[in-house]
Amino acid sequence: MEKQHYLKLIDEELASAPWFVQEYYQAKATIPLSPATLYQYLTEFRRFFNWLISEGITPVSRPADIPLELLAHLKKETVELYKSALLNQTKLTGAPGSRSHPTINRSLNALSSLFKYLTEDTEDEHGEAYFDRNVMHKIALVRTNETYATRAANLKTKLMLGNTDHDYLDFIDHKYEQRLTPAQRRYFKRDKLRDLAINALLLGSGLRVSEAANTDLRHLNLKTQTIGVVRKGGQRDTVPIAPWTIPYIQAYVTQRQALYHAAKDDRALFLTIYRGQASRMQANTMEKMVAKYSAAFKVRITPHKLRHTLASKLYLATKNEQLVATQLGQNSTTATGLYTHMIDEEQRNGLKKL
Repeated sequence: MEKQHYLKLIDEELASAPWFVQEYYQAKATIPLSPATLYQYLTEFRRFFNWLISEGITPVSRPADIPLELLAHLKKETVELYKSALLNQTKLTGAPGSRSHPTINRSLNALSSLFKYLTEDTEDEHGEAYFDRNVMHKIALVRTNETYATRAANLKTKLMLGNTDHDYLDFIDHKYEQRLTPAQRRYFKRDKLRDLAINALLLGSGLRVSEAANTDLRHLNLKTQTIGVVRKGGQRDTVPIAPWTIPYIQAYVTQRQALYHAAKDDRALFLTIYRGQASRMQANTMEKMVAKYSAAFKVRITPHKLRHTLASKLYLATKNEQLVATQLGQNSTTATGLYTHMIDEEQRNGLKKL
């Protein structure tokens, strides 16, 4: 099980972490953040602490002994050096798997989360935060060396625009089975309605795969064509679903109990069979499922590309960045600027008129 796997990894990280990181985790674990996200943050903290040790910035020999005072008095110059080290590592290796700009920014965002906790959310015996100075406020994220137009052009080839999303679901429904062995066909027939419903929900709502995996049956309202989810940061949201995808979801919900022998206490919307019993389908299993069908259909994509597909098509239909941001559960339109460059028909038509 994915959740149990990450919880085990988290325990291993916490065993060698400073006390204030352990406290940070306990505070954040009460918010519905995914174990995968928390584990990623903990690994970024460890990476940073090991760098501080290797550079001789602290005399301690292991991350567990990093003192809180070091972070309280950390200079901007030191964090900028760490940022440069991450960048130079990327430039020097230049190999698949080296840290990209978005990956480096995730490292910086993780540190920002820790410093925000230590400077705003904590309380000492006097009711004050552990320290006041947040050096991460002075650290800028890494800018990508590609324009929105270039990124959009690269991404556009990996999306299901036009009628491709409809064709994709039709392929799963009517054609995928033809390539299977009798043994494979038996499991496919059991999971077909569920798999169609998951792909349809991602294409019709733009949910993150973790949001879809964590959703319960009671959160789905087919009458209003909405689904309730917990967004990043623990915020609850009600998300509209595109009407054309509702029949796929409804077909699964009708057969959910019969297919997976779900009991009343099996709350998860999407189920699988684990050790002979109904169990919540995990995000990584959904990712593998989408990869399997999409590779057989056209080109292997991810659930996140299905999210991009919905956002791009919604912007094409509305030309409203704020509406797209609201659909995706984003607090600003900063991240949706990419979609305005995804649909380039108006630009092409303008050039033709010159």
